Amino acid sequence: MKVKKVVVVGFGFMGMTHTANILKQSGLQLVAIVSKHPENIESKITSSTGNFSTGDIDAKALATVNKYSSLDECVEKETLDAIFICVHTDLHFEMTKLALSNGIHVFLEKPMVLDINQGQKLIDLAKTHNCMLMVGHVLRFMSPYMKLKKWIDDKTYGELKFLSLTRFSGLPSWGQWKEKKDAFGSSGGALFDLLIHDIDFAHDLLGTPDQIQSSYLPGSLSEHDYISALWSYDSKEVKVKVEGGNTFHSNFPFQAGFMANFEDASILYTTLKPEVIQVADNDDVLEIDANDCGDGFFNEIDYFTSCLVNNESPDQCLPESSLETVKICYQHLNKK
Repeated sequence: MKVKKVVVVGFGFMGMTHTANILKQSGLQLVAIVSKHPENIESKITSSTGNFSTGDIDAKALATVNKYSSLDECVEKETLDAIFICVHTDLHFEMTKLALSNGIHVFLEKPMVLDINQGQKLIDLAKTHNCMLMVGHVLRFMSPYMKLKKWIDDKTYGELKFLSLTRFSGLPSWGQWKEKKDAFGSSGGALFDLLIHDIDFAHDLLGTPDQIQSSYLPGSLSEHDYISALWSYDSKEVKVKVEGGNTFHSNFPFQAGFMANFEDASILYTTLKPEVIQVADNDDVLEIDANDCGDGFFNEIDYFTSCLVNNESPDQCLPESSLETVKICYQHLNKK
């Protein structure tokens, strides 16, 4: 097996998360990290960022990894098979374009882009250069959500009638979230950066909704930092509710989960009780092992690695699907 050489761009919460999981892959060699302040990489390993812990990095593992402040310089000096892009959304297009134009495969953190035309250009560029472009929609790889998808697909509890997906966080106090002040902020606000997890998951499960009834409120990062929406379909009887945001104070406990009402049972999962999924009928409540929700971050990198090492095109988190998810996000604002 030929080991693939990769670089991580951005060393915030997601950059560190992906670095930790890249180091667990026998098929990958982390040869470089690109960061705005490469001199701070070692010290950031011990800092606490993000909504929850996703794994630790051994400082010794980074001792031989080259550090750059510029992706251009890194691409020029290193021989690379893939780039993991984990920076603010405004930088996604130019960095992904640079990588693909040089024939380098890309794992791009969500949201793919905020500009639909830019997203299509990246899809076309990936095809032109025969490169993989996969977007990191981690919920598709998290055990509780994978179980829910299986139950829906297999009709384990009958037909799905109603699905509620929620995701709430305090105002992020790490990183560069507040550097850009406009309607979309530096990341697209809670709609495009937080609720996109659940919007993408529902889209992957059930397809693009035909109608979206949505309300939203402004916050510190964008004009849509709280969202409450109801989806409906012309060809399906199921309804989907998506709700969440980050309008709460910074130390507000992160919580996410789902409620699903099937013909024969109702199901509850919440990160406030992450070890189990509760399945209730009219007679009893059964608790099913949920496994570790955090395993999704490893699973998605493991999947991308497998595609990379085996030279296989991914069939999950395709950029066309990711761009459609961005379009659905805009439908919550009644904008195109």
